[in-house]
Amino acid sequence: MELRNRPLAKPAMVAVFAILAIFLSACVSGDSQRRLAEGSGCCGISEATAEQRALARSAAGYLGASRIHAKGRRFRFDCSGLTQAVYFSNGIDLLNHVDGRPGENGVRLIRRSLLTHGRLHPGPRVQPGDVVFLHNTWDANRDRRVNDLWTHVGIVERVEANDTVVFISRVSRGIERYRMNLKFPGTHRADDGTLLNDFMRRKRRSDPPRTHYLTGQLFAAFGTVTH
Repeated sequence: MELRNRPLAKPAMVAVFAILAIFLSACVSGDSQRRLAEGSGCCGISEATAEQRALARSAAGYLGASRIHAKGRRFRFDCSGLTQAVYFSNGIDLLNHVDGRPGENGVRLIRRSLLTHGRLHPGPRVQPGDVVFLHNTWDANRDRRVNDLWTHVGIVERVEANDTVVFISRVSRGIERYRMNLKFPGTHRADDGTLLNDFMRRKRRSDPPRTHYLTGQLFAAFGTVTH
């Protein structure tokens, strides 16, 4: 399975032209992300290919692991390392031909790779094995402002009947499943107790006003490598 070159697809016009502008700029605030998600109709899923199912199975295979290895290669024990390992175990080197830049983290490297070898999109169709990116999951630049883009990444495992996206990622506690519902990005649990959005950012006293913490609020984009 080879990493194919594809042009970056333009996001579908979901609600208004402002939404399109937000994604093309790739520089969005938490409020903009919330407007993007609300009413977007995301996320549904169609029948997955064998390659996509294999990626999702590989991601699930790392649940609870204390180290990340794939085909004899060891990866960093963080969210970007897990994402690279899942693809590497399926014959795709996400960072092939992508050189790091000063101050660039693994998440941004993966994003830059997908800009050349895949596509970034907001949905509405999401497939197992897709990459999911989040903004502002922590104060990466330590300036106590909500301005940290492309700080977290995970692998989509499935989409549930209520359109909640289940993804697998390495977090502070280890490699776990997380849920994200972009129809209700600001809701942790529905009235019946159903979990819609997990808390992804840890609350701190130093957080500025209007800091967001739920996965749906921190959503940045999905990334697709394979059909």
